[in-house]
Amino acid sequence: MNLREFHRHFIDGLTPPWLEGEKAGNTCDCIISGDGDKPVETVLVSWIASMGALQAAVDRRVDLLLVHEPVFYGLTADRFPDVLKDCPSVGAKARFIAGHDIAIMRLHDRWDIWPQYGIPYAWAKFLGFSGPPVAIHKTVWPGTLHRYDMPPMTLGDFARRVAARTATVGEPHPLVVGDLDAMVSKVGVGTGCGCQVMAFRELGCDVSMICDDGSCYWHEIQRWEDEGHPVIRVNHGTSEEPGMESLARYINEKMPPVRAEYLPVARKFHQV
Repeated sequence: MNLREFHRHFIDGLTPPWLEGEKAGNTCDCIISGDGDKPVETVLVSWIASMGALQAAVDRRVDLLLVHEPVFYGLTADRFPDVLKDCPSVGAKARFIAGHDIAIMRLHDRWDIWPQYGIPYAWAKFLGFSGPPVAIHKTVWPGTLHRYDMPPMTLGDFARRVAARTATVGEPHPLVVGDLDAMVSKVGVGTGCGCQVMAFRELGCDVSMICDDGSCYWHEIQRWEDEGHPVIRVNHGTSEEPGMESLARYINEKMPPVRAEYLPVARKFHQV
């Protein structure tokens, strides 16, 4: 399998609703660097193309670095930057990639809704939920925002259950907003910064899981505190780490003889 064929496996496998029709070309699921004819036998999967991940790709001599988030900090297009090539961090990263001839592919939109293995499914499984979601929002980032039900418990008990799991990927103290004695049983679980409390409430959720990149405290979290709707907020990388580990597993199970290994990212974070 070459790089172009590897890319087509995911592009042809699923089309997110927000990329149908005229918007099909707007996907960020693209080959960022590398020759499309390059054979791909080994893949390093990581959440983001940090300098550490790039160095790991070089050290492990993999054929492809497969990431979920932007390579160049969202400051420019995912492909090699021209306008910002003189920006120190962007330029240094671009030169490192070119100098080591690193092939990079970004898989974001489709992995956000990929059945069973994708980001929201893997995140929910990591949190201890089993089976399919009770409901999936049909209009707000369709397919990415889910509801899972559980036996009623206090917000405090549920938050401690979440913290015990997120601690394993480097975040032992998620932010909890709301009455810790409030009873909750219908949980909003979604995809990274796309999580929206209003959408979770429309699904009937009584507690919402969101991430830091997608929430502004004074604008949104304060509103839900005032309305009595509990919120648990974690780091963006924490919420998507399980989905990236799941991506490596998907490649190994569904795309042999290609072999994938998983490089953790969230575990590099520290809470002091």
